[in-house]
Amino acid sequence: MPNLSKSLASLLLIAAAGFALTPWCEPAVALVSGAAIALLLGNPHANLTRRWTKDLLRWSVVLLGFGMNLVTVLKAGRDGIGLTAVTIFSSLAIGIGIAKLLRVPRNSALLISVGTAICGGSAIAAVAPVIEADDDETSIALSTVFLLNAVGLLIFPPLGHRLGLSQEKFGYWAALAIHDTSSVVGAAAKYGTIALVTGTTVKLARALWIVPVTLIAARWRRSEYWSKQHQFDAEIDTSEDSPQTKLTLPWFILWYVVAATAATYIALPQAWHALSTLGRRGLTLSLLLIGAGMTRSALHKVGLRPMIMGILLWMVAATLSALLVNSHAV
Repeated sequence: MPNLSKSLASLLLIAAAGFALTPWCEPAVALVSGAAIALLLGNPHANLTRRWTKDLLRWSVVLLGFGMNLVTVLKAGRDGIGLTAVTIFSSLAIGIGIAKLLRVPRNSALLISVGTAICGGSAIAAVAPVIEADDDETSIALSTVFLLNAVGLLIFPPLGHRLGLSQEKFGYWAALAIHDTSSVVGAAAKYGTIALVTGTTVKLARALWIVPVTLIAARWRRSEYWSKQHQFDAEIDTSEDSPQTKLTLPWFILWYVVAATAATYIALPQAWHALSTLGRRGLTLSLLLIGAGMTRSALHKVGLRPMIMGILLWMVAATLSALLVNSHAV
């Protein structure tokens, strides 16, 4: 019977991986599928999937850079750079504050904070390898972000109308307050054409903050401050690395910038589109593998506190960004 369960889990993982590589599989579906298989049947290839996950995440982030046009994004982001900077750093600071109050483990707290502050799943995918987050911490952060993405897609358009936001202001608000680009596009498209154009370009500009924030996270991960946070982490964090370990630069973020630069200044649109599409499929497959790395015991240890933190942080960040956008001349 155990052998039958392992065989079934293997077949399901292979089938799910194949589906994750198709255009019809959404990232949230891949994550949930992997977690469901692991929690119900177990993961017979846990060591293999764990080894593949980090490298696949890194290279997927690099390939996503080919979908950026720096000229368009920087031009769009120039007018809203003040709003973007304020909301990003406010979200990070408030997230860390809420995490301390709720005693959320440090890795989970930082992943949820950067996911809320910048661009959801992509930011979490970029930061997770840098801070050496495990699959359970990454999966909980991603699950929280995807849940709130779905909520934002549904409630933002009617809320925008209730607040009396113009299409341009709604585009800014959606770009600053909704996690993932796809959900920003979906919500803005429901609001109107101008909202769609504004939301998409400002959101892409916001995504560029992945680079400095990931570099900061890499440095912070090695700091003395990091090692002193949340003393109870010792109960669930078995990492033995020292905060004095030599800083390793996140090389994949540098290649992300190279990819974006190439896509901007070298006229090969079909090639760049193919590579960025490959990056999206690789990211989706990565989420499947992350979900497949979940275990019941680890999930029990992580608990619901990170998800509660994510919900509270998003509510505060969405309210703050609405106030800023409504009072700003855009």
